[in-house]
Amino acid sequence: MDEDVLSTPGHLISLAARGFARLSESRLKPLGFGVGQLPVLVALQNGKASTQRDLARFAKIEQPPMAQMLARMERDGLIERTRDPADRRSSRIVLTKAAQKSMPAAIVALFQGNREALIGFTEAEAAQLVDLLKRLIDNLDRMVSAEASLGD
Repeated sequence: MDEDVLSTPGHLISLAARGFARLSESRLKPLGFGVGQLPVLVALQNGKASTQRDLARFAKIEQPPMAQMLARMERDGLIERTRDPADRRSSRIVLTKAAQKSMPAAIVALFQGNREALIGFTEAEAAQLVDLLKRLIDNLDRMVSAEASLGD
């Protein structure tokens, strides 16, 4: 067998993702954030989601892990829940003032980490990498959706 499974895109992307996660975690932890919380923090900051269901959909994770993450974030003082005036059974989730205050430094740290990780890449190569990864993610999302619909 000539193919090296450790040189496949899937394995290499997994290694890169773990490296980015370790780097991001080390830079976010002093600010009170975890790398897994990033999609939730960004969605709340940008107003893209405010309910648990919407946050789970935005972050592409199932409801139970999202509920656990939100419980930890609430315990750590990063989010607050308020009753939804339109639907009293539902709650709206917002960033606390403390989380809002720390977000700019977190974003700076993450962008700096990305710039450092791409040292030696031209701007065109970095842009191409982002484009290729977005296309790959779209393909994977389509594949997962198709397989999930076969199981229904």
